[in-house]
Amino acid sequence: MGDSSSSQSFLRRHWEGYKEFWGERFSFCENYFRFLNRDKPLPSWSSSDVDEFVASDPVHGPVLKTAREAASFGLAGSAIGALSTAGVTLKYSRSLHGAGMSLVAGGAFGWAFGQEVANHWLQLYRLDTLAAQTKFMEWWESKCEGRP
Repeated sequence: MGDSSSSQSFLRRHWEGYKEFWGERFSFCENYFRFLNRDKPLPSWSSSDVDEFVASDPVHGPVLKTAREAASFGLAGSAIGALSTAGVTLKYSRSLHGAGMSLVAGGAFGWAFGQEVANHWLQLYRLDTLAAQTKFMEWWESKCEGRP
């Protein structure tokens, strides 16, 4: 009889070979697994909760506030990209399905461009936004569970 590696599919053998490689590339996901894989999910938080965290943590609070500001850049870029791309498509092709597709594509490209502008404008490359978001999630978890 053949060994177990010959009975595995090509994709499974390929994945097993690169599991460590991909694990290193996506190691940031481990920061969120304990918050996502809970038996009882965390309740939603409001902007006042975020402001309370910003006031309570002098290190990670301002970084989280800056990261939240960057989301508004992405939202503005998405709106501008979606509307301008759909407008150009409607003007030149007069195709509703083309305008719909360009609305989605323009929104995605605009979001990416807006995030890149935020990265440079707010100098996010100097900040550890992942650590700030993780600290906020830890703070929110302890607050919801009644721990000090």
